[in-house]
Amino acid sequence: MRWVRNFTFMSGIIFIGIFTYQFLQSEKLQNDSMQEAETRIAANKEAQSNPDTFKVNENEAFSTLEIPKLGKEIPVVEGTDADALSKGIGHLSQSVLPGQGEQIVLSGHRDTVFREFNKIEIGDTFIVHMPYGSYSYVIKDTEIVDEDDTSVIREMGEEVLVVTTCYPFRFVGNAPERFVAYAYPVQNTN
Repeated sequence: MRWVRNFTFMSGIIFIGIFTYQFLQSEKLQNDSMQEAETRIAANKEAQSNPDTFKVNENEAFSTLEIPKLGKEIPVVEGTDADALSKGIGHLSQSVLPGQGEQIVLSGHRDTVFREFNKIEIGDTFIVHMPYGSYSYVIKDTEIVDEDDTSVIREMGEEVLVVTTCYPFRFVGNAPERFVAYAYPVQNTN
C-alpha cells in the first residue's frame, strides 16, 4: 500500500510541475507577442499606414485586443494554428482586418487569453488597436455553436468583429462547443 501512496504523491508532483511549466511558457510567449505587437503599432503609426495597404505575415503579432470590462489587452497574432494561439489571440487569415468593411474573425483559448470570458455580455466593448488606428466594437449578439460549425465564418456585408473561444468555459479537456460574440463598429477612434 505504501508504494501506491508514494506513486500517487509523485504523480501529483509531476503533474503540478508540467502544468507550471506550460503556464509559464504560455505567459512568456504572450508577453513576447505583446512587445512585438506594441512595437509594430508604434512603428506603423509613424509611417501612417492605412487598412488597405497594411500587410501582415503568418504568426506575426501585429495588433492588440483590449477588453475594457476585463481590464485586459491581449496581443493578436496572424493565423489560428497552434503556434499562433500559443502566442495570443489568433486572427483568421481568410478574414479581413479592422477598417476593411467585412467580417473580422479572432479566436483564442478559453484557458489562456480568454480565461475570464464568461463575464462578457451583450453591450460590452472590444477595442482593436492596429498600426493604422484603433477600432471600437460593441457586442450586439452572442451564440453557442457546435465545435465543427463553420457557418459563423462568412461574408456579412458589413464590418463585424467575430470573437470565438471554446465552450463551456470551465470544461476540462476538448470542449464540444464554441462561444461566439458578434461586435459591431461604434466609431473609428484613430
